[in-house]
Amino acid sequence: MRLFMMSALLMMAICAAGHAQVPDRVELDGFAIDAHEVTIAAFERHVAARNLRTAAEREGGGFEFAGGWTRRPGWTFRRPSGQAGAPNDPVSHVSWAEAREYCTAIGGRLPSAAEWRRAAYTEMREMPTDGFERGRTYAYPVGNAPAGMNLSSGDRWERQSQIGLTRRGVNGLYDMGGNVWEWLADRRGTEALTAGGSWWYGPSQTQSESMQWKAADFYAVYVGFRCAYDPGP
Repeated sequence: MRLFMMSALLMMAICAAGHAQVPDRVELDGFAIDAHEVTIAAFERHVAARNLRTAAEREGGGFEFAGGWTRRPGWTFRRPSGQAGAPNDPVSHVSWAEAREYCTAIGGRLPSAAEWRRAAYTEMREMPTDGFERGRTYAYPVGNAPAGMNLSSGDRWERQSQIGLTRRGVNGLYDMGGNVWEWLADRRGTEALTAGGSWWYGPSQTQSESMQWKAADFYAVYVGFRCAYDPGP
């Protein structure tokens, strides 16, 4: 038992150390953006502090595509695929308004499509890492080839991946392609724009021209978000 507990604590420490290396946000030209998608743990703190219940919780569960959009009882941001999600999993089963309210509560906002495109595909840092070149625009958020993202095949994740485990991409950002779609600020009537694709899709949905409009009140296992921030005074 003691050996088991020590091993478990060691694994927790290793995981914590790995995630600690992922910065909270990246400062770019004229704005900042979260380095990773908002996590279940962060969203849990938000709803607990405000005594909120998401639409998926109130209405009996979020959606999954299975020959059509199917409501899955009990699937919520805490249980994205019917089982408890890891604290560092990306949050999903949240609507556009719920994502926007979270960002506002922490002093941010949803990124615009123009900001998201710049951050995802054009390297803007003074001193890029991972072989990226300042000023260069790439085909995918991880470079000119899609390898390293959490997609429908060719990787080690069956569904969502915890933050910081996929390949670090353009501007030092994680999961701008794959993992979960991300809500953007852009609206078109009752629809809102999403970007980046998800673990359910292939590489083409992670490219710049593949953003998708979705009903703003929609929530599903494939859709999450990250926040952007205006420059400080």
